[in-house]
Amino acid sequence: MKKPLKSTAGIPAAQLIDENIAEYPDWRGDTLATLRRLIKEADPEVVEEWKWNIPVWSHDGIICTGETYKAAVKTTFAKGASLADPEGLFNSSLEGATRRAIDFREGDAINEAAFKALIRAAVDLNTASKSKKA
Repeated sequence: MKKPLKSTAGIPAAQLIDENIAEYPDWRGDTLATLRRLIKEADPEVVEEWKWNIPVWSHDGIICTGETYKAAVKTTFAKGASLADPEGLFNSSLEGATRRAIDFREGDAINEAAFKALIRAAVDLNTASKSKKA
């Protein structure tokens, strides 16, 4: 069962994400913290946000979200269907026309280089989309 929405008005997103990670003192918190670190390494200009009671990382639009479930930590890429995935990281939400996700389960190794490449590709796609609208 999802935890109830809490009032987050005035609380910085980074703090809310820190608190979210701390709520899971097991592999899920460790995994979410690692994914957050990789996202920041891949895009030092990333903006951390808190929407829909979950962490959201953006750069000229949403890159991905981080959701924590009992059996997985899921990163959903907003425009994942438009991204090349040569390493085959996407393993969830594959039927959708727009989004793609990666479910990380306990004990899964994270292909850090491939994950960071997906983040950079998502940023490039968002930036290109923003340039076309301008």
